Amino acid sequence: MSLREMIDRKKIYIIIIVASALFITYLHHWMFQEDPRRIVLNELYYIPLLLGAMMFGLKGAILTYLLVSALYLPYLSEYWTVNVLGLMARLLHLLLSGAFAFLAGFLVDREKRRQKQFEKDRYLAGLGRVATTIVHDLRNPLIAILFFARRIQEGTGDLNMAVQTIINSGQKMERIVHDVLDFAKPIRLELKEESIEGVINRAYDSCKAKAEKENVVLTVNLSGTSLTILIDGFQMERALVNLISNAIDATAKGEEVAIQTFSAKNYLVVSIKDSGSGMDRETLENIFTPFYSRKNDGFGLGMPIAKKIIEGHKGNIWIDSQPGIGTEVTIRLPYKTN
Repeated sequence: MSLREMIDRKKIYIIIIVASALFITYLHHWMFQEDPRRIVLNELYYIPLLLGAMMFGLKGAILTYLLVSALYLPYLSEYWTVNVLGLMARLLHLLLSGAFAFLAGFLVDREKRRQKQFEKDRYLAGLGRVATTIVHDLRNPLIAILFFARRIQEGTGDLNMAVQTIINSGQKMERIVHDVLDFAKPIRLELKEESIEGVINRAYDSCKAKAEKENVVLTVNLSGTSLTILIDGFQMERALVNLISNAIDATAKGEEVAIQTFSAKNYLVVSIKDSGSGMDRETLENIFTPFYSRKNDGFGLGMPIAKKIIEGHKGNIWIDSQPGIGTEVTIRLPYKTN
């Protein structure tokens, strides 16, 4: 939520609190002036008190209490010289509502402090996990680089193999750093009207060689409708390539990965379905968690980045997976028809 939205929200709450207190006072002093049952209306003053405490904490509760007390004073003065018991009852109500406002505001402030500390602890714990994962992923290629660099220095072993291993390890480290930086910074989209069929076909072509190498049948079935979407073709292709590549990795040799599209009112649906082993509940729940991966060579950033790109296009992504049956990734994107 932006700062402007927070300010607007607070203004709305202030208006509701003041309006409710004034309305209750109006009922108290004018509509039910001669009705003895109007004493029940005293309890309605707890509504603005509770709203003030929930929205603004102790400070808001006290300010709301002062407002309510000022509005309540004329009703209190009716029995100032006439009925001592009535006056005591109203003074007691005033004291109890003050105690309620203080207690509610105190508890809300305490809960906010706890929530803030919890968020801070969770952030630090997540930061620690991220740092541990990055260090672990960088450690293995770094060890390989140092090992083969020493062999080159000593003049032992296969020189060409050592050089190639160093290059491969360096490229792996570069990929890790690139993915981390890419995930950390906001996705910047260069949106323009583009045919979604072209984007999907490019993603299909990029993954076709991998599918053939893994002996996986990769099929694409696009809807007959000519669809134009306000899209960043490069970033969307990148997200689709990641999703299709994951589907190929999960599919056994000879099985199929199917890419399909169909249009509905105001949006396009892209489906990527495999007949692999499926995902268990833990994997499915953490599939978009950064650095979570069950693959030996995975960094756990591909799916979060894909989700980030799709949501940047005002789209949605969800996954349906059943162990032993397969997984279907569904993407929904807004579009307009030519």
